[in-house]
Amino acid sequence: MSRKNSVIQARKLVSGIIIDVLTEKTSVREAIKKFPPDIDDKSVECAFHALLHFEADEDYRSHDKIYAEEQEEYLEYLAGLLAGGEDIPANIIEEYGEYYESSPVLSKKGIMFTLKNLFRLIT
Repeated sequence: MSRKNSVIQARKLVSGIIIDVLTEKTSVREAIKKFPPDIDDKSVECAFHALLHFEADEDYRSHDKIYAEEQEEYLEYLAGLLAGGEDIPANIIEEYGEYYESSPVLSKKGIMFTLKNLFRLIT
């Protein structure tokens, strides 16, 4: 499979993962386990970090319905782009860029390595 096809497949998978979180079919923690490992794609990385922020803001969303709606619409927008295999716009990717170095992403080190680092950040 070509790199382009594998990236498009990964984006479509991530789109479904985001929808599963929004429809409460799965938790963010479970969703993160389903992210495709070792996909070198800024859009997939951005979606990963967007979900981390969604999880981190859970308490805030519960107290502010407008913010909750905006955050859900934002994730729906990202999922729609990814479902079509499209790039997430550069300005959105740049917003999350500062988190790429300090936050875990899925890698060859395995899901347990990623989860340990994730839980270290959340707790």
